[in-house]
Amino acid sequence: MNKYANISSMLEALCSAKGVSGAEYSAADVASEMLGRFMPVSTDALGSVRGKKEGNGPYIMLDAHLDQIGLIVTAIDEDGFIKFTKCGGADRRVLSAAEVTVHGKKDVFGVITSTPPHLAKPEDATKALPFDEMAIDIGMKKEDAEKIVSLGDRITFNGEYLPLLGNRISSPSVDDRAGVVAILRCLEILEEKGVEANLGVVFSVQEETGGSGAQTAAFSVQPDEAIAVDVSFAAAPSVSSEKYASLGKGAMIGYAPSLDYAMSKALEEIAKREEIPYQLEVMGGRTGTNCDEIQISGRGVRTALISVPLRNMHTACEVCDLEDIESSARLMAEYIIGRSKENA
Repeated sequence: MNKYANISSMLEALCSAKGVSGAEYSAADVASEMLGRFMPVSTDALGSVRGKKEGNGPYIMLDAHLDQIGLIVTAIDEDGFIKFTKCGGADRRVLSAAEVTVHGKKDVFGVITSTPPHLAKPEDATKALPFDEMAIDIGMKKEDAEKIVSLGDRITFNGEYLPLLGNRISSPSVDDRAGVVAILRCLEILEEKGVEANLGVVFSVQEETGGSGAQTAAFSVQPDEAIAVDVSFAAAPSVSSEKYASLGKGAMIGYAPSLDYAMSKALEEIAKREEIPYQLEVMGGRTGTNCDEIQISGRGVRTALISVPLRNMHTACEVCDLEDIESSARLMAEYIIGRSKENA
């Protein structure tokens, strides 16, 4: 773990900050402070954190999203139970008996209700309840709950940032704080090498609910090229390794109709030349990342995708390998170095 202590420290700080889609304030504050070390920082109308640094080469925008999946309060029933729906792609299969925090006028601990197996109907024993049949118990009557909790308050899943064996960690919101860290680490590498590149950085909001943060930022910035860093699926038991990447084997370079083929190919050639561990991810349509919105923003933007393999996505115990974050950062940095030299 010592080899990647700095990456781990940044990731822990970011994963500990809350920021469900549309309410990314805490995560944005942490990311702003970290980015401010490298360039002037501002916050746009939607809440995305943006930085810009002038230098050599084409204007390249680096994007990673700040928001995490979570829930949103829809009602408080007569018994004081909190009703909710998803905010982003929350997985209802893992919600029964989950521990959560309701971010009301103050943070309130809660537990999503679960029917004991002894009382469950046989036909429901293997089913995940729909969102409208679940509720959160915060231990209060309705009149007390209403003093603290309001409709529209966000809810996050509780979990700790925990080191696993080797270079792996488990935490909520690694999607996509890992991408944020990869960009920050890339900026460190560029600084260490004395590279003055023409860069814009966006830590965007609302990716999990449609990508509006990245789309509006790209429209405003109008870069020549963009690289988005997100997470993608890592192989696990019962998951086909033909469709997913492996933890610890490097950054995932995306190929898709919405991605610029020349940029993807350049990233692959750089990885080979610099002996940076990498894997390929091929998609036949949309990428499901901010690339889809960045590509069609304004006059159009040549866009590439680098992904960090992630296990247990959209849960409170996402698992990644810090080595893959380092590989993503190195790959991005080498691409930027090359492009800055071309037009120096």
